[in-house]
Amino acid sequence: MAKNAQQSGGDGTKLIVSNRKARHDYHLDDRYEAGLVLQGTEVKSLRGGKGSLVEAWVKIDERGEAWLMQAHIPEYAFGNRNNHDPTRPRKLLLHRRELDELGHAVAAKGVSLVPTRLYLRGGQIKLEFAIGRGKNVADKRQTAKERDAKREIERAMKERRR
Repeated sequence: MAKNAQQSGGDGTKLIVSNRKARHDYHLDDRYEAGLVLQGTEVKSLRGGKGSLVEAWVKIDERGEAWLMQAHIPEYAFGNRNNHDPTRPRKLLLHRRELDELGHAVAAKGVSLVPTRLYLRGGQIKLEFAIGRGKNVADKRQTAKERDAKREIERAMKERRR
């Protein structure tokens, strides 16, 4: 049986959207998984593989609830006039203990909650997000240097094996 290119691992998850820029712009620490409160046309659009987390962020409001802000889920192509707003805030489903932890983490200066990926697991759409601290330009350059050095080492090892 051929494995789907978007399927990750043997745990039955199917990647819908990934935020690759998050790893470039932030030092990512603890990761959390949350369910989302979605409308029907949003689910259909996401199942079609459409969506973007590039400008998205997670907000903890004054009531202690978590919200996914500025995530772009395009309108469903076959939807009618009841189609959803593409960038509306979407509520995240988390345990109270996790919400309290996140509220304390966000209170620290320079910390934000960064969405990293949206995926399907067991028929449900889940959001993975991480606690992130912003990188400065020097950190980004250092990461690029390390990545290039690792790539050169791999090339040299491959040539040596021949």
